[in-house]
Amino acid sequence: MISEPTILSKNIGWIEVVCGGMFSGKTEELIRRARRAQFAGQRVVIVKPEIDKRYDEVNVVSHNATALPGIVAATADQIVLMTGNAEVVCIDEAQFFDNRLVDVANTLANSGKRVIIAGLDMDFEGKPFEPMPELLAIAEYVTKLHAICAESGMPANYSQRVVESDKRILVGESEAYEPRARHCFRPPVDSPKRKQTIAFNQNAPETYSKKVDANKVVNTKSADEADQVADADKPADKQ
Repeated sequence: MISEPTILSKNIGWIEVVCGGMFSGKTEELIRRARRAQFAGQRVVIVKPEIDKRYDEVNVVSHNATALPGIVAATADQIVLMTGNAEVVCIDEAQFFDNRLVDVANTLANSGKRVIIAGLDMDFEGKPFEPMPELLAIAEYVTKLHAICAESGMPANYSQRVVESDKRILVGESEAYEPRARHCFRPPVDSPKRKQTIAFNQNAPETYSKKVDANKVVNTKSADEADQVADADKPADKQ
């Protein structure tokens, strides 16, 4: 469920948190909100942690390759210095920042800025991933997104690690993680279960076609039947 304010008040700040497991669309949602704010004529700054260089060293990039220009911060405290004139501050991959991010988010919101934060709410063991729990607690608006379980196809809110490592922070992509539903989540590490992606419209019946005639579309089983339908629509010849 998407939860964000519908009325953007001037000089009144607040915090929005978008959370969920990996591949749930958190960065995509952050980018969507950032673009809407930009279209509204607001000054937007997008910040990402220095550790996240998976797709680009500076730009904020989603798993679907949607991207916006960003700036890189090594610590949470640097964000305050980087966003002085911004009206909207977007912070991606919040779980990679230190716990000072909670105070920083409050400082920004209290100064009248809209703060949009996206991040993982649980680590690879299914435990709360700081500082996200604290950010969820202080936020006015919270959105939890779900991916699709790689094993069962059901909504997934866990991030299953599929490579051997006991590090809590292991920056990786689909080679290291899979989305899993609760009943398919096996921490700390499990073997990959990802299914092959089937292309859209693959194996669609070839006997069906679409015939466009003026203002209507007729679904037909064959070209001959399509011609019969077209002939039936013609006015009868006058005797």
